[in-house]
Amino acid sequence: MAGEGAIADRRLIINADDLGLSPGVNRGILEAHAAGAVTSASLLANAPGLADAVTRLRDAPTLHVGLHLNLTDGQPVARPDDVSSLCNPHTRKFYRLPQLIARALLGRIARDHVVAECRAQLSRLRELGVSVGHIDSHRHVHALPVVWNAVMEVAARTGVSAVRIPEESSPRRSMRFARALAAASLRAAWRLTNGHTDDRRLSRADHFWGFGLLGARDFQRRFLAILDQLEPGTTELMVHPGYVDRELVEWDSYTTPRERELAALCSREVRERLTRGDLRLVA
Repeated sequence: MAGEGAIADRRLIINADDLGLSPGVNRGILEAHAAGAVTSASLLANAPGLADAVTRLRDAPTLHVGLHLNLTDGQPVARPDDVSSLCNPHTRKFYRLPQLIARALLGRIARDHVVAECRAQLSRLRELGVSVGHIDSHRHVHALPVVWNAVMEVAARTGVSAVRIPEESSPRRSMRFARALAAASLRAAWRLTNGHTDDRRLSRADHFWGFGLLGARDFQRRFLAILDQLEPGTTELMVHPGYVDRELVEWDSYTTPRERELAALCSREVRERLTRGDLRLVA
C-alpha cells in the first residue's frame, strides 16, 4: 500500500509542444505518444501543419490536446485590424518575438487584442473538432505582461481547465547559460507581473521542467535524470520531438535537436524507465 501511495504522489505530464508546426513534427509527436513517452501535446492553430495534425489526431484518441497560443509567427487568426497592437502594420503579420516582448514591457499591447486572438485560435481548433484541455504558448509569451491575464480570462470563460506556468522549478547547473537565462527571465517576468493571480477555477502543475532539455546533446541522460528526481505532486515535462521537414525549416530555428529528442523518447531505456512503477503518467 505504501508503494501505491508513492506512485500516486508522483504524477507526470509529458507534453510535446509545437503540434501543428509541420507534418514532420506531427509525425514525431504521434510516434512518441504511441511509444508511451508523450501524454499530451499543444497544438498551433495557425501553422503549416495544422490540417495534417487534425487528421493524425483522429487515430490518437488518448492524446490530450491543448492550445499552443502563437503570437509571434505568421498571421493572426483574428482579423489583423482587430488585433492591431500584435501585428506589424506593413506586413499584417505578428511582430517577431523581440518586438513583442518590447511592446509588452512598454505597455503597447492591448489586452482586448490578446483576448480576441486567443479566443480566435481556440475557436478554430474547436471548429476542427479538437477538444482543448489546456493553454500554453509558443515561446512562452503568455507569461508576458498583459498577455497572462488575457489568457487566464479566456481560459476561465471558455471552460479550459489548465494554463501552463513556465516557471522551471530551479535551473540546473548543467543547463546552458542561454537557456538558464531565458528560464530565469520568464520566472522573473511571471512573478513580477502575474504572480498575484489566483484563479481557483484553473488548475496548474505543481512543478515544471523542460528548458534544460532544449538543444541538449545528452537529452536522454537529462530526461532520465529528471524522472529520478521528480517531487511529489504533478510535474509537467516539456519536450519537442519531431522530424525535420521543409515546413519546419521555414518556420522555426529549432530543427535537428527534435529528432534527437524523438529518438530518446522512443528508446528502450526511456520506455522501461517510464513503466518502472514509481511514477504515474497522466494527461
